[in-house]
Amino acid sequence: MGLFILRTHRIGVDLAAILLGALIQYLLCRLVWRSITLSGYPALHRAAKILALVSFAWVILSLSLGGPALGTILPNRPFITMLRGAGIAWGIMSLGIVLALGLLHLFPPHNPQRRRLLLTVRAAVVAAPSLATGYGTFVERTAFSVHETPIRIPGLPKDLDGLRLVQLTDIHLSPFLSERDLARVVDMANETRAHVALVTGDLITAAGDPLAAAIRQVARLKSDAGIWGCLGNHEIYADCEDEATRLGLAAGVHFLRQQARLLRFGNATLNLAGVDYQRSSHQYLVGAGSLKANNAFNLLLSHNPDVFPVAAQQQWDLMLSGHTHGGQITVEILGSPITLVRLFTPYIRGVYHLDNSVAFVSRGIGTVGVPTRVGAPPEVSLIRLCAI
Repeated sequence: MGLFILRTHRIGVDLAAILLGALIQYLLCRLVWRSITLSGYPALHRAAKILALVSFAWVILSLSLGGPALGTILPNRPFITMLRGAGIAWGIMSLGIVLALGLLHLFPPHNPQRRRLLLTVRAAVVAAPSLATGYGTFVERTAFSVHETPIRIPGLPKDLDGLRLVQLTDIHLSPFLSERDLARVVDMANETRAHVALVTGDLITAAGDPLAAAIRQVARLKSDAGIWGCLGNHEIYADCEDEATRLGLAAGVHFLRQQARLLRFGNATLNLAGVDYQRSSHQYLVGAGSLKANNAFNLLLSHNPDVFPVAAQQQWDLMLSGHTHGGQITVEILGSPITLVRLFTPYIRGVYHLDNSVAFVSRGIGTVGVPTRVGAPPEVSLIRLCAI
């Protein structure tokens, strides 16, 4: 029942995206047809009409076949996945064209000077989404880097002061991310010489993606206290939670599923706990409080960060999450990220404080839906604990 509700929720989100995409494409068709009709070229009008209809079908099919309801109809092949991702990207870029053509029709030029200004504005509006999407796809999407974040903890035990935790999350090994890229990410993580290596879910995107290869690369992580992790929502969608756990255990990657382990660092104890993806249809972190340990620093791994208020109520010292991709496509205004992810959670990326608890949300590595990142570059997260 829980899986059904989770997928139903996701279908609702995907349906909203499909309707929005359909609206944009409908407006694009009307504006293009009107523009070509006014130009007085019937043959050009017919060609534009056909292209607009093809564009409409391509975007709607791409959005539909990217969701859980219809996503398994087509085989999981790189070409199909790329074609679907390109359709979603074109849907995003179409918004600029709609806005540009709309400007032209709302403010028709009455003199040459005004016409030149409108043409300049229209060109900028059309180019901006295209350039941003292109940059995000071919440059920013694989611009991996190590991002170090100091997290200050009141009363942190002396032997945990300076402890380094390296976190990989939202890898999404798929046609949008190659094993070679993941190997490069793991090499970068190993250069941090972390005390603990952590993986917080979404190793792959869909059933048929190379789970074994993802585990093989993650198992190359090096740290003093081993490799630990939790599972994400895409392990549920791919129906591979048990397989990921089994493959991980065989390779030395320990996924904590409503479990906790005590790690000793000198005279201090780090209690590391992990939970499976927390479904919004259920009460968050049921029973997780029992995983805490007395006289220890309690660290919780949860793929989705929206559980943070409950984690703070349970008095976890620190929670590490991913899931949001930092927004994946986001515009930052006055230091605040503007992204659709904000509709689902206020915890998008970086450090958050609530009562005496701290949460850190990593931007992660991979992408979902459209193979692009804008304003949210991928990161290998290095968290350094600091005493206050």
